Amino acid sequence: MLRIVDSHCHLDFEDFHDDLPAVLERARGAGIVAMVCVGSGGDLATAERAAELATKEHDVFAAVGIHPHDAGKILPAFWPVLEKLAKAPRVVGIGETGLDYFYDHSPRQVQQEVFARFLDLATAAKRPVICHVRDAHDDAIAILRAGPLPVAGGVLHCFSGNVEHARRYLDLGLYLSFSGVITFKKAEDLRKAASFAPIDRVLVETDAPYLAPVPHRGRRNEPAFVAQTLEALANIRGIPPEEAAEATTANAFRLFNLNLVQPVG
Repeated sequence: MLRIVDSHCHLDFEDFHDDLPAVLERARGAGIVAMVCVGSGGDLATAERAAELATKEHDVFAAVGIHPHDAGKILPAFWPVLEKLAKAPRVVGIGETGLDYFYDHSPRQVQQEVFARFLDLATAAKRPVICHVRDAHDDAIAILRAGPLPVAGGVLHCFSGNVEHARRYLDLGLYLSFSGVITFKKAEDLRKAASFAPIDRVLVETDAPYLAPVPHRGRRNEPAFVAQTLEALANIRGIPPEEAAEATTANAFRLFNLNLVQPVG
């Protein structure tokens, strides 16, 4: 069985409230050896739930942040809590944070300011930053170039750009994470980017409960389905699934320092 890491999922969401134990068992049965649960809703509750879940499940790790959709909802009192959570032993990343100009749920200037502040937080906490960027690549790259970039690095989660965007992020030393979107019929530019990126800079993810890959498209996504995304990535790159699994798993362990995380209990 392949060993795969789901580098970005939202197991803290209500979508998994009724059957989380079964979801985790299906993931383990599909060869998923680690899941990064990203708590990044509009308040602190999802970050706190993600951090708590990571203390209970040996193969679940947490990231904490506020989604760019909700950047305008951040209160000053949020930051001390996020700073404390960021240093928790099983919190392995900061985010997701970034820019989303597709929906513009928060003013762009506010998104930019919050993104820069999360880069500062990731730097101080010595954690990699998990970036969400949609229809905002030029501004996001400018902010990342201005830095500071965390020494621990970072990842463009659910990468949505083209080859040129990929090149610019890779030049900054960042990883690219590909979701089930690479299985969608109209995602040819994304598949080109997935083929272009060096294999030692690529991750796979579900973004569960969103973006289930073919043949599960339209259903609630869950970590077990990252196996289909991994297979698609291997096909795109013309390599055996075993090679893709070995590389992406090693990349995830390296980026998030999973071997150094304090065990549950």
